[in-house]
Amino acid sequence: MIKLSNASLPLLPDGILRPTYDRAMLRPGIVHIGMGNFHRAHQAWYLHRLMEQGLALDWAIIGAGVRAYDTAQREKLVAQDFLTTLIALDPSGTSAEVVGSVIGYVPIADGNGPLIREMADPQIRIVSLTVTEGGYYIDPVTKAFDAAHTDIVHDAANPATPRTAFGAIVAALRLRRDGGTGPFTVQSCDNLQGNGAILRQTVVSLARLSDPALADWINAHCSFPNSMVDCIVPATGPKELALAQGFGIDDAVPVTHENFRQWVIEDDFCAGRPDWDKVGAMFSDNVHGYEAQKIRILNAGHQVIASVAEVMGLTTISETMAHPAIHALFRKVAQDEIIPHVIPVPGMTPAQYVDLIDSRFANPAIVDTVRRVAFDGSSRHPGMVLPTVRDGLRAGAPVRGLALVEAAWARMCEGTRDDGSKIAPNDPFWDMLTETAGQARRNPRAWLEQRQFYGDLADAPRFADAFDQWLTIMYQDGMEAAVQRYLDGR
Repeated sequence: MIKLSNASLPLLPDGILRPTYDRAMLRPGIVHIGMGNFHRAHQAWYLHRLMEQGLALDWAIIGAGVRAYDTAQREKLVAQDFLTTLIALDPSGTSAEVVGSVIGYVPIADGNGPLIREMADPQIRIVSLTVTEGGYYIDPVTKAFDAAHTDIVHDAANPATPRTAFGAIVAALRLRRDGGTGPFTVQSCDNLQGNGAILRQTVVSLARLSDPALADWINAHCSFPNSMVDCIVPATGPKELALAQGFGIDDAVPVTHENFRQWVIEDDFCAGRPDWDKVGAMFSDNVHGYEAQKIRILNAGHQVIASVAEVMGLTTISETMAHPAIHALFRKVAQDEIIPHVIPVPGMTPAQYVDLIDSRFANPAIVDTVRRVAFDGSSRHPGMVLPTVRDGLRAGAPVRGLALVEAAWARMCEGTRDDGSKIAPNDPFWDMLTETAGQARRNPRAWLEQRQFYGDLADAPRFADAFDQWLTIMYQDGMEAAVQRYLDGR
């Protein structure tokens, strides 16, 4: 077993791709906040592949985090010179590649002083983030900035020692403005429709609470490109660690991923950018179209099956797609209730995209857990499922399957499976959701009265009545019976 490090790269077994560029010659250009699996399998990989061509050597990544739990991840990456083993999982076999585009990781500290100083460095021209869909301090229904959140209140009162990533960005931009260094691009890599616009709203709104002139400067000079990101990247556990060891590599934080990536980016960078399009990314003026297709079919598709599978006791997404009734549910909801509201983009129709997602979800080599996919439903359902419900109601189109999906989420949040086993907390608002789900067992409409998620959908009889029916059936006859009844058209 070879411990991953710069020194051990030449010793890795044959067949494992590794950096051929001189990592000692790399210079930083990007600070990335949120050094989880997705970033290292996606943005860091694209940059690594550019470096393999002798390009973008002054765009290396400095990792960062803003929470105490990021310290453990930092320590693991520091110990292996910030290298990551990526393991592509394909039904035909696995392959491994060591990625070397990350060259540092900012120390985690209260007040985020080291991060602020790193972002204020003139070498840094892009600050990017993966902080999850629910991490942008926005109201899930109105999409307005949540100025009353305790983290935001703190950062507005203590702009020099913020606790959020966005407060640190504002503080760094204040130093750059005052020092004449100039702006940087702030780039979201999260699964949010209009992620750049949402990120602009959060950063500018937070700045305005403490320094309106700085907010105006950021809004005028910084850029916030929208983007669509796509790659299924499971969490790392004992199985993933064992996969890396099977290649002869001792990597404390390996990443497994499907053999598919997509990145569509708005070409709006105020301080330059790498030529990611030379390694497969796409710069486009129609990011919204690509992200709408992906969020409404792939991300919403995950929510179509995840709560159902959790209540039925299934553990992985591929296992879920192998279940005849759940697979049929995915196909029927996608074809009948989702794709009629998805505008085609060049190169692939919505129906073709459904077929692609079907095969990706069903990939047995990807051990993507139902629990991971079902996590944070309080952000994912309002952002990924409910916009299609509203489109269907406006168009007079079917919404019964989507009502079943929402009932399944309510049923899951009650906290037990059909076999009586407990479902562990799996949402930042789990206690509140569980309490409301308990009320909804007796009065289904109580769930839809969570207007912070559903807005006025409780007042839409065609959706609300179907929701009531499905939740009642789920408790009376079980989840699988409810799914079968939908498939039978009853």
